[in-house]
Amino acid sequence: MLHGWMDVSASFQFVADQLAHRFHLFAPDWRGFGLTQWSCSDCYWFADYLADLDCLMDALVGDKPAILLGHSMGGNVAMVYGGVRPGRISHLINLEGFGLNMSFAEQAPARLARWMDAVKQPPALKPYATVQEVEQRLMKNNPRLSADKAAFLAPYWAELKKHGEIERWEIRADPAHRLMSPLLYHVEEVLACWRGITVPTLWVEAVQSDSREKLGGIADFEDRLTHVKNLSTHKIDQAGHMVHHDQPEELGQVIMHFLDRAVVQV
Repeated sequence: MLHGWMDVSASFQFVADQLAHRFHLFAPDWRGFGLTQWSCSDCYWFADYLADLDCLMDALVGDKPAILLGHSMGGNVAMVYGGVRPGRISHLINLEGFGLNMSFAEQAPARLARWMDAVKQPPALKPYATVQEVEQRLMKNNPRLSADKAAFLAPYWAELKKHGEIERWEIRADPAHRLMSPLLYHVEEVLACWRGITVPTLWVEAVQSDSREKLGGIADFEDRLTHVKNLSTHKIDQAGHMVHHDQPEELGQVIMHFLDRAVVQV
């Protein structure tokens, strides 16, 4: 179970509760998030997540194909990995992992200029005085998140640190993650990887998600999905981008139905 950008593996707890009776679940923190060490660099590269996942697969499942599920950025990693290492997975589930808008070569000079400006001012993450403030931030990020779920997530999403006589809650993430990439998003390279996916794949989108709007619409996203050979799609109502928080019971049922049906089809 692969979490998204600026998130942590504990984010999956609510849907994991729906699946744990049937599956042996692994949910790592990506490098620089949660309990995993920071890279000690001023930036993070997408390809590193693929290499990290490959090493985790070696350690956790060996040669046995595994079910791969990812949310948002984690869904993007899962899709690319599934096309590059198709023999290592048995099923693929992508929760709201849209990717980015198509980019063009003409955008490169301005992007590199903005990146050079950005590296001169390293990003920082806002600290919080109390864990209750962290809970409020989580509920602001996702208005559908209940108070009890926010209280559960807060100590995983942030940690209490002491600086002299001052104590504050700091986000469990390397601020370097907020530095923009100097590289353009080459959708044709991504789709070439997607075409390599051979296993049953489930795309899950939340009806009330604002992800497409935030990403400028991604008008060609349905066309992108046509590059995945064995694809099923499902939309979940009364849920936003954090669909695994908003409707974990329904999501768990959708996942189990997909896996049961996919096994029969194979």
